[in-house]
Amino acid sequence: MTTLKVENLSTHFPTPSGVAKAVDGVSFSVRRGEILGLVGESGSGKSITGFSILGLVDPPGRVVGGRILFHGEDLLQRSPEEMRAIRGRKIAMIFQDPMMTLNPVLSIETQMVETVLAHEKVGRAEARRRAVEALGLVGIPSPDERLSAYPHQFSGGMRQRVAIAIALLHRPDLIIADEPTTALDVTIQSQILSEIQKLSQSLGMSLIWISHDLGVVAGLAHRVAVMYAGKIVESGPVDAVLDHPVHPYTVGLLRSIPANLERGQPLQAIPGMAPSPVDRPSGCPFRLRCFAATAACHAEPAETMDGEHAWRCFHPQSEVAA
Repeated sequence: MTTLKVENLSTHFPTPSGVAKAVDGVSFSVRRGEILGLVGESGSGKSITGFSILGLVDPPGRVVGGRILFHGEDLLQRSPEEMRAIRGRKIAMIFQDPMMTLNPVLSIETQMVETVLAHEKVGRAEARRRAVEALGLVGIPSPDERLSAYPHQFSGGMRQRVAIAIALLHRPDLIIADEPTTALDVTIQSQILSEIQKLSQSLGMSLIWISHDLGVVAGLAHRVAVMYAGKIVESGPVDAVLDHPVHPYTVGLLRSIPANLERGQPLQAIPGMAPSPVDRPSGCPFRLRCFAATAACHAEPAETMDGEHAWRCFHPQSEVAA
């Protein structure tokens, strides 16, 4: 059963220099209970994809094309009031910066209890109980006592755990997590990832996990989609994509991981920089940085499929494409 299906999504931002195509024809799906890893460099369009799904793109940016089907219904056809009812309860987002979630002048208890009461007709005592339970789930010690604290009384990592707990309050059908464990130490990160996997399996909760950390994605996700310059250039089961990468960009990302190198070897960085979203090159957007580029790459590559493994490239690098 498919929870979310995104079809040819495009989100643009008009600027004095031209139109910035932050998301340019993106398509993917997330099944019930599945975790999709969305990876790529900064500026590739990962976060804007998440904001577009939730209707959180600020003007002058807007979704200019495509469909976002949540349980078969197009979210782009929903009114702002209908989207407010969906956000938080059915679809939640964990932001990279917890202060985008937390109000600095309200206690943690007020913010969590009001979040529950905004969507469900339960008493304050039940709402508070669920808040304590959620804080304990993300590893905050003495959660009953810490409810009375304010955001400034927590460290950055603790604030991020509170933000994750708020997203879990309603046990939503879909969580969009934008680099949610970046500020956490390795032990707490491992604990939260384990709990999220358990919730996903037990409740059928789907996740879109936006991350730069391919190691986290490899251990957490069922499938992965690699984004570059507003497009998905490769996608498929996580083992297929990360063990047998096809697109040169995916190959470059994996080569640049220090853990994949022998001691003393220099990092194999991808040369150059990602193109501006206002002035993208014609054809394959990666061709100006690609070690395998030829004249053929001036044309737009079509999608090639091998089972569930898909890529857009004229010069695939793996035996998967043989």
